[in-house]
Amino acid sequence: MSKVSRGKLAVLLAERFAKTTDPKQLEREVAAYLLSEKRVGELYSLLRDISQYRADHGRVEAEAVSARPLSALVQDDLKAALRTVYPAADKITINERIDKTVVGGVRLQLANQQLDASIRAKLNKFKQLVNSGKD
Repeated sequence: MSKVSRGKLAVLLAERFAKTTDPKQLEREVAAYLLSEKRVGELYSLLRDISQYRADHGRVEAEAVSARPLSALVQDDLKAALRTVYPAADKITINERIDKTVVGGVRLQLANQQLDASIRAKLNKFKQLVNSGKD
């Protein structure tokens, strides 16, 4: 039996997840498949591929990482920003993750890209600008 490409597998799984009534069972099946085919190392890439496929088909999912919970106003602003990148999106979902190491601001992670509007990122950029001027 030939190995199914990761891209094709992502499409098949994204379509199955959209139709399933028992996502936990499908997750177990995917885990079993990856284990049996010795492809566990592809898990994160596969999840990114699935998220990208879903985004390309109108279901954008992003993870917002911040030091504290986001207000409804900030969530609305993030969704509006994502809508400019994905104007054809039917649904935009923002999942929050609290990370106390984030000094301030927010880091928005999508399938294949990241928008870092955290204070740390801004300070690092400022440091690079200062250091580049020392030459």
